[in-house]
Amino acid sequence: YGAMSKKPIIVFEGIEGSGKSLHIQNVSKYLKKRKIKFIKIREPGGTKTSEKIRHLILKKKNKFNKKTDLLLYLAARSENIENIINKNKNKIILIDRFIDSTLAYQHYGMKINKKIINQLNDFLLNKIRVTFTFLNLVSEKNMKLRLSKRKSLNRYDSFKIKFYKRVQSGFIKIANLNKKKYLKINSNLPININKKIITNKINEII
Repeated sequence: YGAMSKKPIIVFEGIEGSGKSLHIQNVSKYLKKRKIKFIKIREPGGTKTSEKIRHLILKKKNKFNKKTDLLLYLAARSENIENIINKNKNKIILIDRFIDSTLAYQHYGMKINKKIINQLNDFLLNKIRVTFTFLNLVSEKNMKLRLSKRKSLNRYDSFKIKFYKRVQSGFIKIANLNKKKYLKINSNLPININKKIITNKINEII
């Protein structure tokens, strides 16, 4: 990657309550401290328009069919790629959920054809490649516990446990296809242990 001088794109994946947002926060603080340029986005969300789409998708009252959901997520991603990712190639990009989430939730969770999801992701990503992914895994017990502590649950926090199990095993399948580019983080361990593991890996990547 020297010749391309493109900075790494680092993604944090996992189901609800797996601690990914917390870890991306920690990595942000760490990069700031080291004065390393980065940009952090979440999906769905990111640009102003993408945040509006996020609000649509996650609002409790809205009931979209699963195809609409998929297309809304991809619409939000399209805005991010155009307006954030492509314009910040000189910065490290941290993303809270990305293409693997689409596959894990929409294919493994909701049973939408995998080929279609892959084609749409490829269509949007074009030449963009994720450098590395931290996959945060959580036990059923801890997930229930963490979700029970959330003050406001959005639509994607309120599925049945069986659904999340399918999604998490989907994430694991995706990660196992390309072990070099993934690190599984056991979120049931103390946060500080994981923080060290993640920081060490970040140092390696950057």
